[in-house]
Amino acid sequence: MLSAVARGYWGWFHPCARLSVRMSSTGIDGKGVLANRVAVVTGSTSGIGFAIARRLAQDGAHVVISSRKQQNVDWAMAKLQGEGLSVAGIVCHVGKAEDREQLVAKILSVNVKSPALLLSQLLPYMENRRGAVILVSSIAAYNPVVALGVYNVSKTALLGLTRTLALELAPKDIRVNCVVPGIIKTDFSKVFYGNEPLWKNFKEHHQLQRIGESEDCAGIVSFLCSPDASYINGENVAVAGYSTRL
Repeated sequence: MLSAVARGYWGWFHPCARLSVRMSSTGIDGKGVLANRVAVVTGSTSGIGFAIARRLAQDGAHVVISSRKQQNVDWAMAKLQGEGLSVAGIVCHVGKAEDREQLVAKILSVNVKSPALLLSQLLPYMENRRGAVILVSSIAAYNPVVALGVYNVSKTALLGLTRTLALELAPKDIRVNCVVPGIIKTDFSKVFYGNEPLWKNFKEHHQLQRIGESEDCAGIVSFLCSPDASYINGENVAVAGYSTRL
């Protein structure tokens, strides 16, 4: 998942479509810490991505949501527009390749290669506009889970990608940070928190008082996109309810 925010006007390109959005007023009554900004959020019609899109829109940004399926885009747009938020939507499969057959190749492509390629298309429209890019990794990057295999590797790679891009893009006035969610109540992680003995042991070990919600990630993404975070760059921020490193 990738969130990109820039001031003013820019276009979003991918191999299949182009969408341009001009800002006049954004969010509710054009107010909010992200007013006069455009945000692109990939994979944003459910779970953490949807919560991030909603929060960015609530904080004043005009948000472009995306999904691989038109019906998902339509649902998310109707939901957010029904809340009075400024959103647009587009179908976008950032990891599609007809000849991709191997699971390892697919995971690495979707989780690492695709965000980098998509960002390369956005850069000309973000330069010198105080742009902000937020990648979304996983706590599996710090604490690998045996059953997740190469997924752990792909999410660890995003931590390095964040720090590298932060250095490369700083001269262009673009900040790059990464959010690292822990166990969040989504369909993807249900296999973990749905296992009562496993979840109970995990909570006791880390002294967790509750499971994370998608909104816990949305708030930190909005902050990292805002002027309040203008001096934060190249950081991987865990949202896990417990300390993940020194």
